[in-house]
Amino acid sequence: MIPAERNRHSTALPLPGILPAMPPTVQLLPLQRPLRGIAYKVASTFVFTAMLACIKLVADRVPTGEIVFFRSALALVPIAIFFGWRGELALTLRTSNPLAHLWRGLCGVTSMALWFLSIALIPLPEALAIGYASPLITVVLAAVMLGEVVRAYRWSAVAFGFAGILLLLAPRLGAANLAAAGSREMLGAAAALGSAFFVSLAMVQLRRLTRTETTPAIVTYFSLTAIGLSFLTIPFGWMLPAPGDLALLVATGLLGGVGQVLLTEGYRHAEASAIASFDYTGMIWGLLLAWLMFGEVPDALVAAGCLVVVASGLFIIYRERTQVR
Repeated sequence: MIPAERNRHSTALPLPGILPAMPPTVQLLPLQRPLRGIAYKVASTFVFTAMLACIKLVADRVPTGEIVFFRSALALVPIAIFFGWRGELALTLRTSNPLAHLWRGLCGVTSMALWFLSIALIPLPEALAIGYASPLITVVLAAVMLGEVVRAYRWSAVAFGFAGILLLLAPRLGAANLAAAGSREMLGAAAALGSAFFVSLAMVQLRRLTRTETTPAIVTYFSLTAIGLSFLTIPFGWMLPAPGDLALLVATGLLGGVGQVLLTEGYRHAEASAIASFDYTGMIWGLLLAWLMFGEVPDALVAAGCLVVVASGLFIIYRERTQVR
């Protein structure tokens, strides 16, 4: 694929905190199939959210670094099958910029670790909503780091979105929580916000990588970096998981890989501008799974903050589509 094609299809938003290693820079089919692309995209958000539910079930018992290892290593299984099916395995290690891959990997792994920590400490819907700050932060970083022109409507949407984030954080900023700054809720909210920041840094770096690097190389080097960095956490207390926890960890990695394959297939069948807004179906799946599996129901303030953050992100997507046309 030529660089122009990559740039044309690189506006999608990642499911927050997950940082799909497989970017939407895949070769599109000659005949667009938008409904099929939407179906793949929605399926990917469900699979990623199910992955998060598995992590939440095991996060209190397994160290975060060990979860990152299983998430990254086992995701390579469905990804390798997918690239083998497409005849692209030869491209997985071909790169002209290994340091850029390392920087992107450092940002991505930091985001992943903070994200896994956050969903262990706060309700899943709230973590998802805070994580959706990443597209807003990406707008700011793209202007600062890439020199992209950001017009008034996007700055307004960013400000509106951050107001929603403040609504989400409000319950954590009360006098009682400020007095107990080490509380689980404060730490979880801060971890979710930190994850959103680092995933934004990674996405800015991803925009640079897609100008010269292939999708198989980007996917492979991210996974290898994540695996290598996770090994550095072994001295901090890795453990032999119980059989049930091991099954959840294996499911986490396989679901992550399957989600990345579905995401890629979505962008093969439809343009990014047509399906980007369907990232927000992840919030629907998150609410359903949090209610059914953990009995978590967001209060009115959290619900209002979710709506504000999602609305600001959708507005940015809408304006991007109108500008392209």
